Amino acid sequence: MTTPRLGVCYFPEHWPREMWADDARRMVETGLSFVRIGEFAWSRIEPSAGNYQFEWLDEAIGTLADAGLKIILCTPTATPPKWLVDTMPDMLAADARGRPRMFGSRRHYDFAHEGYRKECARIVTKLAGRYGDHPAIVSWQTDNEYGCHDTVTSYGAVSRDAFRQWLAKRYASVAELNEAWGNVFWSKEYTSFDEVELPNLTVTEPNPAHMLAYRRFASDMVVEFNRVQTEILRQHAPGRDLVHNYMGRTLTFDHHDVSADLDVASWDSYPLGFLEQFGRDAAWKRWYVRAGDPDFQAFHHDLYRGMTGRWSVMEQQPGPVNWAPWNPAPEDGMVRAWTHEAIAHGAEYVSYFRWRQAPFGQEQFHAGMNRPDNSPDLAIGEAAQVARELADLPEAKTARADVALIVDYPSFWSMEAQSQGEDYDAFSLTMRLYSMLRMAGQNVDVISAHADLSGYKLVVVPNLPIVPGGFAERAIASGAELLFAPRCGSRTAEHRIPDNLGPGPLADLLGVKVLRVESMQPAIWRNLDGGVFERWFEFLDVIDAKVIEKSDGHPAITRKGRATYLAGWPDEAIARREVDAALERAGLTVLETGDDLRLRDRGNLRTIINYGPGERDCGHLLGKGDTVLVGGRNVPAAGITIVERKS
Repeated sequence: MTTPRLGVCYFPEHWPREMWADDARRMVETGLSFVRIGEFAWSRIEPSAGNYQFEWLDEAIGTLADAGLKIILCTPTATPPKWLVDTMPDMLAADARGRPRMFGSRRHYDFAHEGYRKECARIVTKLAGRYGDHPAIVSWQTDNEYGCHDTVTSYGAVSRDAFRQWLAKRYASVAELNEAWGNVFWSKEYTSFDEVELPNLTVTEPNPAHMLAYRRFASDMVVEFNRVQTEILRQHAPGRDLVHNYMGRTLTFDHHDVSADLDVASWDSYPLGFLEQFGRDAAWKRWYVRAGDPDFQAFHHDLYRGMTGRWSVMEQQPGPVNWAPWNPAPEDGMVRAWTHEAIAHGAEYVSYFRWRQAPFGQEQFHAGMNRPDNSPDLAIGEAAQVARELADLPEAKTARADVALIVDYPSFWSMEAQSQGEDYDAFSLTMRLYSMLRMAGQNVDVISAHADLSGYKLVVVPNLPIVPGGFAERAIASGAELLFAPRCGSRTAEHRIPDNLGPGPLADLLGVKVLRVESMQPAIWRNLDGGVFERWFEFLDVIDAKVIEKSDGHPAITRKGRATYLAGWPDEAIARREVDAALERAGLTVLETGDDLRLRDRGNLRTIINYGPGERDCGHLLGKGDTVLVGGRNVPAAGITIVERKS
């Protein structure tokens, strides 16, 4: 067991060589042990075709290594240089209107472009051939933030042609495609795969089966693109970890599929930016304006830990960012708290973005650990404090949780293809149930619908309209308490209503049949005891389940054996009530954290974090005989308490 490490993202090409050695020295003094470099440096590595300039990179790597820092070296394929784009302008992705997305920013490529893939293979081979066995380089990051800026889908000729080829491999004939998609509807039948266009610019909504197929194709292109690089790196840099840095609330490709070719999954954690982009109502955002949503980061920590079993934070917000609608500064101490929370969820390392704020380019307002004039910003002191605290903590490892929550990317795509309600956002429902588990003091594993369910005491399924083969059998065999949200089992893999109606493959498990559904405006809901179903409701034929509760005379919550089914979208009160009840049936202890406190256990270390703006008492979350290692019973705003649990 190794102590979790701290690192930083660094861009030596942005700064004079004379600064590099002092930067490296100060990094080490701060308590940082590794540095990530190179993800946007293609134009400096190869300023013109075949003109490789490695000397500066050799010196930068050598300087960092001489200071004792380990290095994560990135492939620079997220930013192809202008000379390369000009040689193959069709490599640029096209937006939903079919217009090319031009050079001048980043991620300006179509994942399906074969010519660009070959250029990526060439530059990655050059880099790995030169640095693959360098002793200071312990890991390689492929590209940067797949999907950022809505770049997974492209609606140009390159993706259209590749999509047609993909369809020809998936379906034995165009007749099979027509049958699978139901193309007899509105006379959409094709006589050749070459007639299939992309699902954009249609008069009204495209066929949801067509859209779902295109989303699968687009995801597969990301997987293939990433694999081009990982295969080269495996050959030329053996024994080094391969990693990619994912993002928050990114559902445009299947992260499980990409992660199959990686050793470590990482993500870029920007709590305040995400709160502004994806947070709840205005009052919620005001309350947590300097701390971030109490559960958003934790969900992604658990999500990405579930990809490979190993995970890290590649970019941790150190101060105000530049890309959200509004960009507040974190509460003093919050960077420290975010870092400790990630480590409590099992992060092998937390890396801050970035070492020094850039005085030029698109990210001038993005804070770093140092200001543009090289004076230290607040985050550097908080990172140094974390480093000291980690050195004094006993070793611990994040264990498998008792509770699992299912995440399935094709099911998200299915709901997006045909939501049947303007505010039906499957991710928000997933977060609601996850948050209720956190508020009940639970450690949670976020896992794939294909994962092993054995050993879990409770499995929560917020969104699984497309049920993988064997899931129901695995769920039953697990012996776990099961909690299903609405729309589970409501569609086949080709986005059709199952022959036996919803919940399709889950019918025997749940003992109900969905006869019809309704989506509801915000001011309309269905009443239950102590709360409501909002947004969505299903009218059930109860076959052999027990009706636990009705709404307006209609079955609303049913149970068969260990499986509970919610026939509507639960508000917070009902979600919390049903989660707590499921935990109790599973034999798990419910801890009332309150709105602001959150906890996570790492071995016998319990980390408690206060996301609220005022001091909170965490005594009810401590056990008899627990030893306080960091903080105390009263947790200030942006504060943490870490205890060693007696049992």
